[in-house]
This record gives sequence, C-alpha cells and structure tokens, in this order.
Amino acid sequence: MNLHRYKKLIGESLWIIFGQVILVLGMLAGVRIMTGLLQPSEYGALALGMTVATLITLILFGPLSNGITRYYAPAYEKKEISGFITASKRLVMSAIVIVILLISILLICLRVIGHSSWGGLLVASLVFAIFRGSNSILNGVQNAARQRSIVAFHQGLEPWARFLLSALVIKKLGDNSTNAMIGYILGAGIILISQYYYFNKKISTNVSDDNNYKKWQTDILHYSWPFVTWGGILWMQQASDRWALQFFETTNEVGLYAVLFQMGYFPMSVVTGLLVQFITPILYQRAGDASDANRNKYVSKLILRLTIVVLLGTLIVSIIGRYFHQIIFTLFVDSKYFTISYLLPYVFLYGGIFAAGQMLSIDLQSKMKTKSMISVKIVTAIIGIAANFTGAYFSGIKGVVFAGVIFSVVHFIWMCIIFINDNYSRKIV
Repeated sequence: MNLHRYKKLIGESLWIIFGQVILVLGMLAGVRIMTGLLQPSEYGALALGMTVATLITLILFGPLSNGITRYYAPAYEKKEISGFITASKRLVMSAIVIVILLISILLICLRVIGHSSWGGLLVASLVFAIFRGSNSILNGVQNAARQRSIVAFHQGLEPWARFLLSALVIKKLGDNSTNAMIGYILGAGIILISQYYYFNKKISTNVSDDNNYKKWQTDILHYSWPFVTWGGILWMQQASDRWALQFFETTNEVGLYAVLFQMGYFPMSVVTGLLVQFITPILYQRAGDASDANRNKYVSKLILRLTIVVLLGTLIVSIIGRYFHQIIFTLFVDSKYFTISYLLPYVFLYGGIFAAGQMLSIDLQSKMKTKSMISVKIVTAIIGIAANFTGAYFSGIKGVVFAGVIFSVVHFIWMCIIFINDNYSRKIV
C-alpha cells in the first residue's frame, strides 16, 4: 500500500518537474526571441498591456480558479462531480460575459478621450486574459484531480506556443506590441482547445448523475470572494512598478524593467509554483472539508517545512545571481538590455520572499479561512504601491526593484504572524 503510494507520488513529481522545466525553458527562449524582435519601448508597451490581462486574472479568473480548485476534492469525495462541473462552467461563462462588456465600455472611453490608438492593444490584452484565465481554471481542476501528465504537457507547451506564434505574427504584420499580443492570443487559444478536449475526456465524462450545482456555485463563490476583495489592490501593486516607471521615466525603462522582472521574479515563482502544484491537491485531499483538527495539523506542519525550504533556496539563488548576473543575461537576453543585469539578485530575493509568504497562505486556503488574508493582502499591496512610486521617483528602475523587496518582506512577516496565531492554540508550531 505504502509502496504503491510512494511510486505514485514519485511519478507525479517527475511529471511536474518535466512540465516546469519545459515551461522555464520556453519562457527563457521567449524572452530571447521577443527582446530580439522588439525595441525596449515596444517591449515596455507589451508589458503595460499585460498588466491589463493581469487585472482580469486577479479580480475574476484567479478567484474562481482558487475556489473551483479547492472544492474539487470535497465534490469528488461526495460523488457530486456533475453538479460541481455545472456550477464551475456557469461561473466561468459569467466571468467571460463581464470581460466582453468591459471591452465595449473601455473602447468607448478611449474614443471619447482621444486615445483610440491604444484600443487594439487593450482589446488583445483582454481577449488574452479570457483565454489565459480559462486555461488556469482547467489546469487547476486537472491538477486537483492529480492528472499530472496533462497539466505538465499544457504548462510546458504554453510559453512555446505563445512566443513562437507571437514571433510569427510580428514577422508577418510588424514589430509592435499589439501584434505581439495577437500571437499570445493564438498560442493561448491552441492550449485552451487542447485542455478542454482532455477535460471532457478525463473528467467531464466520468461524473455521477448529481446536478446539485447551485449548492456548489454558492460554496465556490463564498470561498472565492475574499480573493476578489484584494484582487484589485493587488493588481495595483503588481502593475504599479511598470506604470510608475512609465510616469516618471519612459516606456523604454518599462521595457528594461520588464526583462529584469522576467529573468528574476518569474523563475522564482516557477520553482515555488512547482512545489505548490505538487503539494496543493495532496493537502486539499488531506484537509477535506477542513473539519478534522488532526488533518489540519498535518497540513500546517508540512507547509511550515516547505516555507523554510523556499527561504533557503531563495538565499542560494540570490547569491548565485550576485556573481553570475552578466553570464545569465548574456545567455538569455539581447545585448540592448544588459545595462540592468546587476539588479538581478535583488529581483530573485523579491520573488523568493514573496513566494515564501504565498506558501504560508496555502495553510489558510486548505482550512477554508480565506477571509483571514484580506487585511494582509490589502495593506501590504498599498505599501507596495507607495514604495513603487517612491522608488521610481527617486531612483528609477533601481528604486522599483528595492521597493519590491520591501513589499515582499513586509508581506512575508505578516503572513508568519497570521500562521503562528492560527496554529498556536493547537500547538502545531
């Protein structure tokens, strides 16, 4: 029994590692391709367009993805998958309708204020957000069902499809940010079609006759709404670094920073994401409906150990970045972006510390205590926004990078306090 279990865990971990390795290679290759095709100013405009897609993710698809992923295990245990899937589909379709209405309103607003030239990039960014958000939800359900090979295949393929098709569109239509985003849409669309095919094949066809979707819809919304409360302010924090540079510096500086962020923050989030992707469905299954104290105790202990691992890994990677940042940029970035490579270790630090705080948040999510995170998410995001604009005003890109480090440290310390307070009475920590 135990041997079979460990073999299964090893198999799952290998699939996750494979998917993440292919994903990282795709992202690094993509940075190399896009920095070679786009000037820093156009790369900066693309980065600004991506902030629009991120907003939709954080306030709509992200919260739904968290809720749907968390409730898959309870629905499976209760043999109510059919109702769960119906509820999930209805919620996703509602989110898509909201985005379509938002596109119409924003296009009218741009026309009224005389900035219609931004319309193409805006529409492309929002359509990309729909595709990426839908992909994220399907990934979450398939990962919760522990269909690791399917998740690994699509996660690894997505950046390759996105960047290669983007390069093709740029070659055919011209080297600007809107054409790059159209390529992103095509790549995400291909992945979405494939994911939906496997979803119907592996999950949607193997369901019970239960159609109690309204209950699951209510449960998912109840779990997800706290994520919406901090989604908007968190987006402001995540986008404020680029927009602060746009305001106080130039789009060229935004492009330089975007490359630095992709080379430093993204790899850290991917590596920790590997841990999260592997362990989250296991923890959710272990926690069940979060009513058993012993099951919750197991979850908290494991999360604490993983957080320590993330912090140690962050320290090691930051030291490596301190001495090898020039070599890393030479390998993966076009030469016109080399001037900011010295800041890479600090972006590693920013990404790793924030990831450690996110790891602690899984403890609250597994126990369905998402409301406990509202204050920390909102207040630290406000601190991050203020730090980004202050840093951009005084020191440009360097100031924004150090503002990110400050934000991540404050977020991590606050999450530690919540974790300790939540577990102290039960003597878990």
